[in-house]
Amino acid sequence: MLKELFTKNTTKKKKYATIPTEAAKNDVPEGIMTKCPSCKTIMYTKELNKNLKVCLHCGHHFAMNAKERIVSFLDEGSFNEIDENMVSVNPLNFPDYLEKVEKDRQKTKINEAVVTGYGSVNGNNIVVAIMDSTFRMGSMGSVVGEKITRAIEKADEMSVPFIIFTASGGARMQEGVLSLMQMAKTSVALKRFSDNGGLIISIMTHPTTGGVSASFASLGDYNFAEPGALIGFAGRRVIEQSIREELPEDFQTAEFLLKHGQLDAIISRPELIDKITNLLEIHQPGGELEW
Repeated sequence: MLKELFTKNTTKKKKYATIPTEAAKNDVPEGIMTKCPSCKTIMYTKELNKNLKVCLHCGHHFAMNAKERIVSFLDEGSFNEIDENMVSVNPLNFPDYLEKVEKDRQKTKINEAVVTGYGSVNGNNIVVAIMDSTFRMGSMGSVVGEKITRAIEKADEMSVPFIIFTASGGARMQEGVLSLMQMAKTSVALKRFSDNGGLIISIMTHPTTGGVSASFASLGDYNFAEPGALIGFAGRRVIEQSIREELPEDFQTAEFLLKHGQLDAIISRPELIDKITNLLEIHQPGGELEW
């Protein structure tokens, strides 16, 4: 027995590779974790959603769709949608346009790139228009312009403030000049509303570009943005090629625009309801500002 202790064991242990079973692979369901594109931190999606889709570590604002925005911003159960069934046609007979629109309808469960309606924020009645970048990149076609115009007119009729959340890649190319006409139509509607004493609050989210940034997105009595939002008209590369100069690193960000006087404030999503409530209340008779 003692001899055996000093005898070298020549039998080698076989090494095996462990291959996870399908059941093991599914232990962590898809979507349970989310990686922040800014700080690269991985966090529970549930915790991220609880924090209004703002990174718990660096404050990066993830995109919100229209339905998420309604739930996070308006009083529970107060939202009433208007013009829900208004849908696009194909005035220029653009190939496959309606098929692509239908695909987005199925994917997003909304009919167009903006959702409009009326509701309340901390008891203050408003009309709201919320653009959704998951539908055709939030592009502005005839229906988007018409829905926003009707929402402005609804705010005028109800004598309540109009609030718009913008998120758009600009005018919708498949509708040509008809999409560009929406810039003038929405701008005129806002001017009429303003002349009648209406309050307009614009909140620009990532991204707000093209004809949307050049029209109704920039025509608020108050123009706000979320942190880090891309806001601009033409693309960075196009501008650099035109002026033959290199642009600053933070060009066309919300922070750059605030520094140059094109925004009134940058408001983080968790602070938004309190800030907007304060504004809505100071525009009531006898209201006082507490910023």
